[in-house]
Amino acid sequence: MARPEQVLVLEPQHELKFRGPFTDVVTATLKLTNPTERNVCFKVKTTAPRRYCVRPNSGIINAGASINVSVMLQPFDYDPNEKSKHKFMVQSMLAPYDMTDMEGVWKEAKPEELMDSKLRCAFEMPVENDKTVSFRSSSVKCVCMCVRIVVPF
Repeated sequence: MARPEQVLVLEPQHELKFRGPFTDVVTATLKLTNPTERNVCFKVKTTAPRRYCVRPNSGIINAGASINVSVMLQPFDYDPNEKSKHKFMVQSMLAPYDMTDMEGVWKEAKPEELMDSKLRCAFEMPVENDKTVSFRSSSVKCVCMCVRIVVPF
């Protein structure tokens, strides 16, 4: 059985653009819109998880609502000759009416319930003489950490 078509509307649709310089964190915004009359669960995945912080990277979008997802590229040495092979996938599914556990929903999801959209990444350096566009990256660095807390019973 073929997968259903993505119900979420993504802006941008096909490509996330990151404009340098890449000496600090550079953020691109991905807008996810749910035009349906049902809540939709989503997850954002990448082929380069150490290079990006994604907030929020999963959640629920209420019927008729939108959310902005911040995709933060960590500082790196930019090589204009290197083609970016980084990709993102937005995976989604209609939220069950009786949903209580987000993690359980993804574990129990059947392949025919999952929808996805893929986005490429593009890195651009600002042109020296371009005075019309002034991009400035945040001075706050994003640090992605996974913390595992074990609580004895």
